[in-house]
Amino acid sequence: MIETLATIFVFTLIMIGVTLLMKNILTTSEQQYGVLNNVNQAEWISKAFVEEIRNGTYGVDGSYPINQAGTNQIIFFSTAPLKNGTISKIRYYISGNTLYRGITNPGGSPLSYIGQTETITTLSTAMSMGSTPLFYYYDGNYNGSGNPLTQPVNINTIRFVKINLIVLKELTQNSSNTFTVVAGASMRNLKTNLGN
Repeated sequence: MIETLATIFVFTLIMIGVTLLMKNILTTSEQQYGVLNNVNQAEWISKAFVEEIRNGTYGVDGSYPINQAGTNQIIFFSTAPLKNGTISKIRYYISGNTLYRGITNPGGSPLSYIGQTETITTLSTAMSMGSTPLFYYYDGNYNGSGNPLTQPVNINTIRFVKINLIVLKELTQNSSNTFTVVAGASMRNLKTNLGN
């Protein structure tokens, strides 16, 4: 009887250990998946932003290619979202820890953005910007280094726009580990050094 009880006790201890080990392995792999997902998401956002800003152009109503250039919001016009020649009004902005993109396509006759519905998409809920700006703006002298233009920015001087994404590595409670993805591009229709 004592041997049976001892065997059951040892077996129970082994099963508890195996259960805790499996739980730890599954939790760790889930966290790693979350980290990879956040990294991939940030890279996708930066790639989409670069393509859209690179294809920036004048709006269908004659609006200047950049409508607003704030530290945490940018509004510009681009042909990139629909890829059919339609010039969309695009707005990237952050609210709390969430990054959004709004797209307004022109409508009516004559074409206009006024009165058209903005389609808003949540891009990331893992932002951790703090007081760090989301966007940086540079003039035609920017060569990869140097200070950005100071706010408020004169939109007529902007030639290069950079997005700076600071994203949480893990979406766990009290997580403060972050990574940064930085990308930028010149607006082709505003370049003044086309001979170079």
